Amino acid sequence: MTDNAPVSAPLTLLGTGAMGTALARAWLAAGHPVTVWNRTPARAEALAAEGATVARTAAEAVAANRLVVACLLDDASVGEALEEAVLSGRDLVNLTTGTPAQARARAAWAGARGARYLDGGIMAVPPMIGDPDSGGYVFYSGSAQAFEEHRDTLAVPAGTRYAGKDPGFAALHDVALLSAMYGMFAGITHAFALIRREDIAPEEFAPLLTDWLTAMAPAAHQTAAHLASGDYTQGVVSTLAMQVAGTATLLRTAEEQGVSPQLLTPFLELMRRRLAAGHGDEDTTGVVDLLATR
Repeated sequence: MTDNAPVSAPLTLLGTGAMGTALARAWLAAGHPVTVWNRTPARAEALAAEGATVARTAAEAVAANRLVVACLLDDASVGEALEEAVLSGRDLVNLTTGTPAQARARAAWAGARGARYLDGGIMAVPPMIGDPDSGGYVFYSGSAQAFEEHRDTLAVPAGTRYAGKDPGFAALHDVALLSAMYGMFAGITHAFALIRREDIAPEEFAPLLTDWLTAMAPAAHQTAAHLASGDYTQGVVSTLAMQVAGTATLLRTAEEQGVSPQLLTPFLELMRRRLAAGHGDEDTTGVVDLLATR
């Protein structure tokens, strides 16, 4: 009896740190033959016990399969690992965290060596990998043909979102979202600092905070609409003039509570600058233009 079940596509994974190991395990669990390499061989031993083939060198790992995924420390590590590898005819998917400029340079570098290139921005932490209900996904940008060809394989560890042909767009989307996250963390930190020394239970305050942030998050859609139309006054309810007038209370309260305003003052100062330039009937969208100086 012949087994006609389709064989899952083989691939190579360079880097078996926390994220690389999670990726490898997801592919192995789905039946994909995986060849792995790590600069420290001992870190790949657990994956060998789970069915992965461990290559002695990165060049050997690259030679094993057409699809090569890199998940290393940084961009320099990618260049060092692949220095002796033959990339001609390979599809290099770089999931190493980097900048848009590094992604574009690495794409040109890979192209000169005969490889198609995809850059990736992982919007997940290792425990989310391989769990289809976790909400984790990966941005990809670069070769549209390579993405379409390997889409099913790439979708095994986490969802896929193609960000465009510009190799730098995956990293740009990644960093833009992370930057927004840290802005949110700054607000959360300041809010908890304000109540820290009062008889207010943090665990009781937290649901109020998350509900408020959830209610405010759709403001991103209005900002996007303003930027697209160029009209920063359309549909504005709380004008910049009103908001700036209210910031004095924020700062005074921080002073009364003995809390540094350093997480708030940079943004508040930009709001004041925009107001001083005569844009009091807008909302805060104009601050984007103050930040985007080029």
